[in-house]
Amino acid sequence: MKDFLIVGAGIAGVSFAELCKQHNKSFVVYDDNSQPSSRIAGGLYNPVVLKRFSEVWKAKEQLQLAFPFYENLEKKLQTTFDYKIPIYRKFASVEEQNDWFTAADKPSLSDFLSTKLIGDKYASVNASYGYGEVLYTGYLDVRKLVSSYASYLEASHLFTSERFNYEEVEITNDFILYKNDKYKNIIFAEGFGMHANPYFNDLPLDGTKGELLIIEAPNLKIDVTIKSSIFILPIGNDKYKVGATYDWTDKTNIPTTAGKNELTEKLKETITCDYKIIEHFAGVRPTVKDRRPLVGTHYKHKNIHVLNGLGTRGVMLAPFLANQLFNHLVLGENLEKEIDIIRIYRKRSLI
Repeated sequence: MKDFLIVGAGIAGVSFAELCKQHNKSFVVYDDNSQPSSRIAGGLYNPVVLKRFSEVWKAKEQLQLAFPFYENLEKKLQTTFDYKIPIYRKFASVEEQNDWFTAADKPSLSDFLSTKLIGDKYASVNASYGYGEVLYTGYLDVRKLVSSYASYLEASHLFTSERFNYEEVEITNDFILYKNDKYKNIIFAEGFGMHANPYFNDLPLDGTKGELLIIEAPNLKIDVTIKSSIFILPIGNDKYKVGATYDWTDKTNIPTTAGKNELTEKLKETITCDYKIIEHFAGVRPTVKDRRPLVGTHYKHKNIHVLNGLGTRGVMLAPFLANQLFNHLVLGENLEKEIDIIRIYRKRSLI
């Protein structure tokens, strides 16, 4: 009997599987590539909400786990996917400059916001009010991470590339039977695919569609991520990732003309050089109405669990949430109350 059956090999499922590896817990992963959100993710990690200059929930704790976690994975997989790239927040006015310096004085943000005003240093970017630098930021090539990790698991016969069939789950008091194999626990880390899951499809997973572009711009010449109404992230060879849109109604992974037009309009406001669109892609982020992840145990079935709702900050959240759930199930530690799905079950008087 294995300890865990993990459904989903996006960044959440990968993080939980790696914890199992580190602690010698037996597991197998099922994934059918039906949910592309990890593979098309922007991949930025950033401890500050740059629209309002406020701290991301548990940012310090998340980064303390994420940095060594990804560094160890790079060594294990013998590849590079974590790039420490500064984020420059472009100011639109003197008022925004003042708001930035006010925020930088707050104890919760002083570690993350540089107090040095950066001038208009890039010829092809409209930035007459300059920039503020966010510290401890970077870019994770999530597609490379999850595909490399899937190959690593396949080589050890721990990965099954097929659609998970909920109807074949048999629940007993002591274990779960799936395709004639016994497991102590199932972890569902399916992203937006959770809407098809009969155990958790009643949880308030909303889903926000995001569209991104890859552009080629030989004259742009920026070596940092520029953040204004969009982000522009250098990915090498004069190519840049540009994003992202937010659509709360369209739940498909199909790129749209409207999404492309929105991004190109904002690009026009930000840069002055020519560019060529190389790629246009879309995916639905697993967002939650109360802006907190969905982690924990089904109210009826004590060996069925969820790891979901990472939203737009999956790179920072994934190792933190996987640790939370692993320590909860293996060591009996309490989950952070903000992420525990008990909050939803209690509102519905199910527990």
